[in-house]
Amino acid sequence: MSDHHAQTHEHHEHKSHKKEYLIVFLVLTVLTAIEIWVAEIPGIGKFAKGSSLTFLAVAKAFLVAYYYMHLKEETKWMKFIAAVPLAAVVYATVLCLEATYKPF
Repeated sequence: MSDHHAQTHEHHEHKSHKKEYLIVFLVLTVLTAIEIWVAEIPGIGKFAKGSSLTFLAVAKAFLVAYYYMHLKEETKWMKFIAAVPLAAVVYATVLCLEATYKPF
């Protein structure tokens, strides 16, 4: 390994993500509290409750993947690959709609 290569590694500074992680953690905590609140609302319809809880779960999953799994630092191709499971979200939404409006 050359001296120049070794010097390049010595001068590379690591950016701390501590503040960013703390903010994301607080947002996840608030979203979880909202989920608990939505689940306990009396008289809310099945569709409203289900779609609200699904949306909150997807938002939390996005935050975890984007920040804690460092997806924001990946290439566009890797972001696309990570987004493919969103098809499961669309499928789950269709199943929820079918279950809600399907006659007995």
